[in-house]
Amino acid sequence: MTQPFASPAVRDAFAAFPQPAHDTLMSLRAMIYEIGETLPIGRIEESTKWGQPSYATPKTNLATPIRLGLSKAGDPAVFTHCQTTVMSDFRALAPANMAFDGNRAVHLPVHSPPNLNELAPLIRAALTYRL
Repeated sequence: MTQPFASPAVRDAFAAFPQPAHDTLMSLRAMIYEIGETLPIGRIEESTKWGQPSYATPKTNLATPIRLGLSKAGDPAVFTHCQTTVMSDFRALAPANMAFDGNRAVHLPVHSPPNLNELAPLIRAALTYRL
């Protein structure tokens, strides 16, 4: 079942993403909620930060926020806070063909569906950052 959008702002942020980036980012959104249900982190709150969908756990404060958006090149991307070790830790374990923007983002292919299973460790690490 698809999780309803938390607000019109989140719905509009997703609606603004061009195809096929929209589909990729919606799949990532679903994965964030699916992984979150398996972890002792409390409720995931969906909001917008800098116009991008953002996911955090404000009641437990265990996650570092995850944002979904487009890179400067227009690729779908997953962003985490650059002052955490989440992205650098993931980068050390990620497949060599993944494209990164320093410690803040991983870029996903726009013309072929990404292997979402490869991103699961990143999502899990961000959701449990302070656990």
